[in-house]
Amino acid sequence: MESAYRKDLGLLALRLGVGSALFAHGAQKLFGWFGGGGLDATSGAMEHMGFRPGKPAALASGLGEAGGGALLALGFATPAAGAAAAGAMAGAVAVHAPAGFFAMSGGYEHPALLGWTAACLGLAGPGRMSLDHATDHCLDRSWVITAAFGAAALATAAIVTTRNRAVAADARRAAEDVT
Repeated sequence: MESAYRKDLGLLALRLGVGSALFAHGAQKLFGWFGGGGLDATSGAMEHMGFRPGKPAALASGLGEAGGGALLALGFATPAAGAAAAGAMAGAVAVHAPAGFFAMSGGYEHPALLGWTAACLGLAGPGRMSLDHATDHCLDRSWVITAAFGAAALATAAIVTTRNRAVAADARRAAEDVT
């Protein structure tokens, strides 16, 4: 099998696997598919985790996962898809970080791996078996990589910082209530 073909086939398989997993997680949040709670339940959960207001946070998280995952699977707007999915997963990592690395103990292993892989695909590109290739890479350009990852990094930093402040304030209030 030709080396270039193997690489493109490998990128397709990786995009389909990671993109499908991300899409399924996002669809749980947005639509309640695959055993998920849907937008209303996810909004309440996001509030509880410190993402306030919960509904816009749930919508952003669900769109980052479902939209980014679907676009990664298709290999379309791959830099933006990878950046969006990586940003959504960075928010999940922030929630799971206090439990450590391993998923078995509630840690951030799974969202970190999905986010890292999505980011790597966004940087590496989708390969020839993709909609980006079929559209002459109109949304897979160097400037798109810079803009998408820059915007995702800024938005993620702002969201996670705001969430961490809310969690700290909740902890202070809870400690004051105990005393």
